[in-house]
Amino acid sequence: MASTSQTFAAHPTFTLTGRRGLIDTYFYFVMSLTFVAIVVWGFGHTVNDFLIHPAVPRPLLLWFHATAFSTWLLLFVLQSALVRTHNVRLHRTLGWSIAGLGAVMIPLGITTGITMGRFNTGVLHEVNADLFEFVSFYDMAAFTTLLALGIYWRRKPELHRRLMFLATCGLMSAAFGRIPYLGSHNLFYVAVDAVICLGLPRDLLVDRRIHRVYLIALPLLAIAQFITIRVITTTPPWWSNFAHPLMG
Repeated sequence: MASTSQTFAAHPTFTLTGRRGLIDTYFYFVMSLTFVAIVVWGFGHTVNDFLIHPAVPRPLLLWFHATAFSTWLLLFVLQSALVRTHNVRLHRTLGWSIAGLGAVMIPLGITTGITMGRFNTGVLHEVNADLFEFVSFYDMAAFTTLLALGIYWRRKPELHRRLMFLATCGLMSAAFGRIPYLGSHNLFYVAVDAVICLGLPRDLLVDRRIHRVYLIALPLLAIAQFITIRVITTTPPWWSNFAHPLMG
């Protein structure tokens, strides 16, 4: 009888909510797979015509950018899986690899944005192509800030995991922007924030409160996103004066 009780104590039944419940255990891993699905869905609209088999070949730099982006996504899935399987030591070791990749992605993203702006303007003769480069600059600024904070607080798991989650959510704007309706109506940041907001019920169901990372970051991100959309829709002179020479 005593051994039976000890067996049940050693193997507790999983619950849906609360610490060590199913939501707490699987949320970030499921979200990492969701990111993959979003990227496949979004870029599936354009990757063949604009990258793999384009009528006009794209700059080689775009391939490096796509490779770095895909590698980040796969590493994020791997890191989430390592935490899920309690391989924390390997997770921390690989964490420096993902930090290094993130450090490469920042200048690579900015350079790719400028290169593609010049390509779209000079080769494809797109009108106001330089306006959308403001989106690239903002995305990289937000990613840099969240990544730096995530690295700084790497020894505080509750802060670290949310900051890395937010950083990766921000990268999804590129995928959402390629979905025709979201892109044509400038709703890609609304979609990004909808994904971020999935973390709020997770916190309520697991911790009974929303973590301060969301309470601070979400309003700041929303304000910055609003400004970004205003810039690309109103064409302020200060941005035109900066971007036109930059884009050639």
